[in-house]
Amino acid sequence: MDHWDLLLTDARIATMRGGAPDPYGAIEDGALAIRDGKIAWVGPEADLPSHWAEGARSLEGRWITPALIDCHTHLVFGGDRGGEFEARLGGASYEELAAAGGGIMATVRATRAAPAEELFRSALDRLEGMAGAGVATVEIKSGYGLDLDTEIRMLEVARRLGRASGLTVRTTLLAAHAVPPEFRGRPDDYLAFVRDELLPRVAEEGLADAVDGFCESVAFSAAQLAGLFERARALGLPVKLHADQRTDGGGAALAARFGALSADHLEYTPEAGIEALAGAGTVAVLLPGAFLTLGESRRPPVGALRRHGVPIALATDCNPGTSPLGSLPEAMGLAARLFGLTPEECLAGVTRQAARALRLQHDRGTLEAGKRADVAIWDIVHPRDLTYWLGRRALAGLLVAGRDRS
Repeated sequence: MDHWDLLLTDARIATMRGGAPDPYGAIEDGALAIRDGKIAWVGPEADLPSHWAEGARSLEGRWITPALIDCHTHLVFGGDRGGEFEARLGGASYEELAAAGGGIMATVRATRAAPAEELFRSALDRLEGMAGAGVATVEIKSGYGLDLDTEIRMLEVARRLGRASGLTVRTTLLAAHAVPPEFRGRPDDYLAFVRDELLPRVAEEGLADAVDGFCESVAFSAAQLAGLFERARALGLPVKLHADQRTDGGGAALAARFGALSADHLEYTPEAGIEALAGAGTVAVLLPGAFLTLGESRRPPVGALRRHGVPIALATDCNPGTSPLGSLPEAMGLAARLFGLTPEECLAGVTRQAARALRLQHDRGTLEAGKRADVAIWDIVHPRDLTYWLGRRALAGLLVAGRDRS
């Protein structure tokens, strides 16, 4: 290497490569060189050529990890549902609130009424908060419009958020989130609209990187979503799925059938569904924020996921109704305490495995030469501290494509 743009020295590095004797892929007394927005070299500082040290930036023993990746969010929405949170604490059920006009439909009404600029500004504030906790890549779903104009507006806002923030934003069409009022009692007709009108328009305009659906008794069945996924695949879009969150609706099997990037939630997934996910190479995305907020008691089958070698990712599921969680490190702490994940599994779940859930594993998620230089710098004693501490602001710096952002 003839030159570098930035050389970080006196660092402790959690490469998160996996498979190493140290589960974090740790390098003590390490160095990392960046050139043209990519990692050009990473390894023990003692292996650096001596003439490289001039102009290096010492991290004074701080830890660095891959920048974090939040692979499941609903970041763009209108309105507020804090009142529902308060009502649930007073004993109201999710179903009761929905019947009274709350739930997803409350957010649908507010989002449909919100101008694009309002949606952008509120979502940008949430996105900046995530970046302040070490996140450089975020997935954002639609699904609070449930009509052509609002779904497109949400996806356009999400694309704009990526450009304005400098972070990577991956967008997902989640029009199959619920049946809107104008299609009440006609879920098949609504899915036909999504499949034949909305999805082709979104694909033609390049507004989505994937297609998602909510496979649940209160939304759509696996059989209903299969036609949508077939059309998505024909248009060259990969699929993801909200699966088996509150019942075993065959969501994991559906996700596996279509080679989904991820199947998310999975609290009620049976062993056969997990075997199917393993065979398909689908990532399991666990969402402890929703589990906590909804007061669930049935945990995702973490032991079975481990036994079958299903990659486990974590995400905030940031949304106004069931997971008002904006911090990915907090999601890590919750996943350890609620689901029994190890600190290493938690950090892998928001780096290496989250990258797989977005089909970005060849570009980021580990600190290796040739990958994008998205790097988080932390004031911590050990990488496990990112899961151990709750509410601690440990981020000391964030590089996005090799440039300082924090």
